[in-house]
Amino acid sequence: MTDHSIRFFDSSTAVRHLGERLIASCLPRAEWTHEAHVAACYWLVAERPDIGVTKDLPAIIRRHNASVGTPNTDSSGFHATITHCYAVGVAAFHRRCEQAVPLVERVNALLREPEGARDWPLRFYSRERLFSVEARRAVILPDLAALPS
Repeated sequence: MTDHSIRFFDSSTAVRHLGERLIASCLPRAEWTHEAHVAACYWLVAERPDIGVTKDLPAIIRRHNASVGTPNTDSSGFHATITHCYAVGVAAFHRRCEQAVPLVERVNALLREPEGARDWPLRFYSRERLFSVEARRAVILPDLAALPS
């Protein structure tokens, strides 16, 4: 795996703005980083209970990808199992958080935790299974360990 420096957020406003632009399908493609995925998911869990991350986030991401010209195919774009894995992990992290802490501090803490790491899904899925066409198309069961409940 390539070593990547974590790109932290500088304000709660930046996190909220990112999430709002994702929902509106007006987030520039270059800003849809790993950290943006994790932060947007956390913002939805923490501040948008009207949007279910496991139910609604897949359509939001597919729509966003289409808006920036990223095709959702068997080899690019939306990945159902990875999205589900992070949604579960982010929700678990949120349940452990002190809600009085500012949003940006919670998001940046998440990015330092296992649930926010780029390789977190590989704790539960073999590389072959996680990056299969089947896993991209639909949520599949892990083959290494159960996801947190």
